[in-house]
Amino acid sequence: MTTTADASPGLMKLREPFPEHQISKLPKKNNKTGSTIYLSYVGHAALTDRLLDADPNWSWEPFAVDDRGLPALDGFGGMWIRLTVCGITRIGYGHAGEKSGGDAIKEVIGDALRNAGMRFGAALDLWHKGDLHKDEEEKDSLVPALEASIAHVEAKKMGALQVAAQAAGEQLEPNVRRAITAVAAKVSTITIPEAFDLIEDQGLNGDEKTYLWGMLDSKIRSGLKTEGQHRAMAGVPK
Repeated sequence: MTTTADASPGLMKLREPFPEHQISKLPKKNNKTGSTIYLSYVGHAALTDRLLDADPNWSWEPFAVDDRGLPALDGFGGMWIRLTVCGITRIGYGHAGEKSGGDAIKEVIGDALRNAGMRFGAALDLWHKGDLHKDEEEKDSLVPALEASIAHVEAKKMGALQVAAQAAGEQLEPNVRRAITAVAAKVSTITIPEAFDLIEDQGLNGDEKTYLWGMLDSKIRSGLKTEGQHRAMAGVPK
C-alpha cells in the first residue's frame, strides 16, 4: 500500500481536485421519484490529461484478451483492467451501460480508467457523490461540544459531592475532621492499592467516608473504585 508519506509527486498529483471546467454533469433519472439528477464526473480526456501530468509513461492493460488478442469483456459486457501509474498497479472495472457498438467499447475503457483512477484518489470526491470528508468535519466540530457537555456533567457531579461532603463534615467532631484531612493528604502521596488499604484500615462510617471522598482528586477516586472492583472480583477480603 502506498501511503501519503511515501507517495511520489506523480501519485500526489492524481489526488488534486479537478478544476470546475474539467468536471462534467451526467443526467440520471431517479426511478423512485421520476426526477432527474445530475451527477458530477470527470471525462476520459480530462482523466487522461491528469494521468499524463502524473506519469507520462502510465499504462493500462485488460485482465484478459480474446482469440484475436483484443481486450475481452465479461458476461455483463464489462471489462477488468490494470492501471499502472508511477510504477504502482491498481485494478478497475468499466461498463458501457446501455450503449452499444464502438461507442460502448470506448465507454467501457473510459469507465474502467475512471474506476481504476479512483483507486489512486483521482476525482475521489466526485465518486463519493457528496462531501467526502463531511463526516470527519462534523465529528471534529462535535468534539468540543461533547467535551464541554462531559465537563458540565462532571462539574455537576463534583458540586453534588462537595455539598454532600460539607454536610457530612458538619456532623463530625473537629478532631475527626482533622484526622480524615490527614488521611486525604497521605492518600495523595501513595499508590492506589496502598491508599485503598489505608482507607480500609480507618474503619470510617458513612459520613466520614463521604467527607474523605470530597477531598480526593477525581483520578484518585476513580482509581480507588477500580481497585475495589478488582478486589471484589478476585474475592479479596476487606
